[in-house]
Parts: sequence; structure tokens; C-alpha cells
Amino acid sequence: MFSSKKEKPKRILWVDDEIGQLKSHIIFLEEKGYEVFPVSNGDDAVRLVEKRYFDLVLLDEMMPGKDGLTTLEELKEKSPHLPVIMVTKSEEEDLMDQAIGKKIDDYLTKPVNPSQILSTIKKILDAKKIREDHLSKRYVEDFNRINVLLGSSTNFRDWVEVHRVLSEWDLELETLRDSDLLTTHKAQKKECDSEFGKFVEKNYTLWLQGVDPPVLSRDIVKKYLFPLLVAGEKVFFIVLDCMRLDQWLSVEPVLNEYFDIKREYYYSILPTATPYSRNAIFSGFFPSELEVKYPELWKTGTKDDLSRNRYEHQLLDFQLKRLGLSFKSEPKYVKILSASEGENLAKKISTYRNTPLFSIVYNFLDFLAHGRSESEILQEITPDESAFRSLMKSWFLHSSLFEILKYLSTQDCVVVLTTDHGSILGIKGTVAYGKKDTSTNLRYKYGDNLGCNPKEALFIKDPKEYKLPLYSMGTTYIIAKEDFYFVYPTKFSQYQREYRNSFQHGGISLEEMIIPIATLRPKR
Repeated sequence: MFSSKKEKPKRILWVDDEIGQLKSHIIFLEEKGYEVFPVSNGDDAVRLVEKRYFDLVLLDEMMPGKDGLTTLEELKEKSPHLPVIMVTKSEEEDLMDQAIGKKIDDYLTKPVNPSQILSTIKKILDAKKIREDHLSKRYVEDFNRINVLLGSSTNFRDWVEVHRVLSEWDLELETLRDSDLLTTHKAQKKECDSEFGKFVEKNYTLWLQGVDPPVLSRDIVKKYLFPLLVAGEKVFFIVLDCMRLDQWLSVEPVLNEYFDIKREYYYSILPTATPYSRNAIFSGFFPSELEVKYPELWKTGTKDDLSRNRYEHQLLDFQLKRLGLSFKSEPKYVKILSASEGENLAKKISTYRNTPLFSIVYNFLDFLAHGRSESEILQEITPDESAFRSLMKSWFLHSSLFEILKYLSTQDCVVVLTTDHGSILGIKGTVAYGKKDTSTNLRYKYGDNLGCNPKEALFIKDPKEYKLPLYSMGTTYIIAKEDFYFVYPTKFSQYQREYRNSFQHGGISLEEMIIPIATLRPKR
């Protein structure tokens, strides 16, 4: 499955005034495949490092003339990143502190045996290769396990497991950009998204009828917030718009320092877009139910779908009342649309520490995904999912959200953090047929009598069956599968080029539908 090329032997410079007595050790290392260059003093070592490349230096600490620490200093001046293992007869703590302060990579105490030296060298020089070899073995195991699942009758729980494993491998493999392993992983992800699309098309309407459904968007408040609020916990409910599971996995270890984290998963409703999925979270209703209760939300003619989320606070309040919850003080809600709004909230978050329920919506990731499509600079900075994930993590570490979470980790409260949907990198255009008044979304569309390729998109003739709102008697929906996005037949090639390699949402994919929800309890 994976190829490998023969590597050149690693070059080791061994500096010791008694180097003649170490011949057996040197032979041992050469038999293990290392190329060893022995010298007996610091001056020769420095001169050699000036002339040749070495992978590692074994450096005696106690030598006549130029001692080990002085030699170390000069070696680091010539080659700052050259790994150095200090070999010493002394176990004095002060000496070790000095050596470590001057950036040695490890040290050994004399007398040393060949196995000790080999182990320490391998730890420094071969750790990456050993990890990659081990990684390959583990990947093959997971690769085969996923293939077995794909070949059997899967349920929504199986797909959660598949997506979890694939997302964890996204992070594990992100440093191996040119490896065969990464190529294989991308191919398997593509196959999984294809099979997942078929699975959703077959089962989604059954879930809506109550046939073995997963937790869906409309269940979040009842399942995760309600038990905490009934128990009298102070709850901070944070929705980070458009966050994928792999993005959450990249920041979860950072938060683990501050919180005990229980990570679970749920399925976003269709379309996986803010007006549908986030309104379902805050209202506890499917879109068609919400249409009956609040018809003004679904009036046609609005150019800004986000305007359909302007009632989230009220929808949440109504849902809490339906659940029979009442509070001594009023629950709070805030939507963060800019850095300045986030900074302002971080400054006054302490004033909300006794609020029974404080809901915060962060829209940054969604803005970033859309902004990337319009910015050549952002596209260059984030050419792929790994780079976009790295940018998300960088934002998070310097964000007001992280500051807020660090403060909450010192308080008597529970944080429930989730998202409304994920996103996918759109790669291929697929033709959408419709009239001029058809919605403009790239991953889903609604309008009268739409048409699409059924292999590449889900056609919804009867929106009521999918609990979606009707805009007219002839309203239909089309929802893209895998990594397709909709392009009209006129100027197909032009629009396909324009939107290729952009992050999109609203469709059917593992990345958009299966998303994390985490309960965070302070470790303090």
C-alpha cells in the first residue's frame, strides 16, 4: 500500500578525549547503520562542524583544554539546531542545569554501555521514523476496520465512529503532506462521504418519523441543557458556528488543561445551514414546524439568510418555557459578530457568572469560511483543510472566546460547547436547473421545480417529508452530496472555476452533518 525509499546513514560526531577506548562502542553503532566520526577534542569538533553536516553530536563534558560546555556553546553558534547528547562523569545538578540551559537534547552518565547510547540516539534521530512506522501499522488497522464497516449494514452510530476515526487521522497525518499514507487517507475519506450520502438519503426521513433516530439539532437543548438547568447548574451554552469535528479536536487538548471534557456527537438537520440547523437548536422545532409557529421567519424575498436567525433569543426562551423551566433571574443571550464585540464580552463576562443560562453564538468560523472564498490571500494561507484547521486553532488561541473559557474554568459552572453544522471543501461542480428566483446557496437550493443529477445531489420533491418550509406550492429542494457544489448550466466552466476549492455548507457529508457537542466542567 505504501512505498518507502532507502535513507542515507545518519552521521554522528563523537567528541571524547578518550575516544580510543570507545572503539567497540563505535563499531557497535556502525553495525547499526550509523556513520561515526570520532575526534578527541573540542577544537577539532568545532572545525568539523564548520565543514560538514552532522545529524548528532555525542559530547564528553570533561575534556582537557576546551571542556564540553565551552565546546557546546561554540557548536551551537555554528549550527544552532544540531542535536547534542552530553556524556558526563558528574551527576551534579548545577552542571546539568547549565548544559540543559545551553540546549543539549539529552545526557548520559559514564560509564555508558552501547545499548544506552543506541537508545538515546534513536530517541532523538529516529523517533519520527519510528512514529511514522507505528503510525502506518495503526492506520492500516483502522483503514481495514472502516472498510469492514462500509461493507456491512451501517447505522448512525457506526457513521459517528467512522467520522471520529477519520477526523483523528486528519490531525495525525497533517505533518505528512507528501506521504502515500495521506493520499490513501484522502481517498478513503472520499469513499466514506460517498457511502454516507447514500446512507443519509435512505434513512433521513425515517429518523424524522422516529425510527431509531440519532440526536438531531432540535434535540440539543432538551438533551444537554435541560438536565443541567433542572439540577440548578449555572450553564454557559456556546455555539461556534460552522465548526467541524477535526477543528474541535485540534483545540480540545488546549482546553483539557482547564476542563474535564465529555465529548459527544449529534447530527445536523438538512440543509446543514444556519437558518435551518441553528434555528432548530434554539427553537426545538424542525423548520416546517417553525414555519407554522413563526411564518415570518420564512418569508421569501430576503437576500440575507442570516436574517432568519434574528429571533434565536426569543426562540430559546419559548423552548425553555415549553420544557417547564423558570428562573429567578432571566437567561441571557449574545451573538458575537466581530472581534470588538468578543473583546467587550470577555471584559464583562464576570458579571454573568450567576446567570442561570448564558447563551453565546460565535460567528467567526462561518465568516472565515465565506471570507476565504473571496480573498486570494486567505486562499494562499489556507490551501487545504489542514491549513484551514491550523488557522482556526491560531484564531482560537488568541480569541476572546478562549479568554472567556479560561475565566469560566475558575467558576462554579458548566459549559456546553457545540456548533450548528460543519463545512466541506467543495471540489466538483454539478449542474442545478432552476428559475431565476432560485436561492443562491452553493450546497443546497430551494425554488420551484428544481432539477439536478440524482447521483450527485438529493432531490426533495415533497419538502414536508423532510420537515422543510414551503415558499410556494411548487417549492422543491436540492441538496449536494460529497464534495459537489451547484453550478447553473449557463457559464458552467466559469462558475465551477470560481467556486472550486472553497469551504461550503448546506449539503450532505460527514464533515457537515456529524458534529461535536462537549460538556466542560472546570478542573479547579
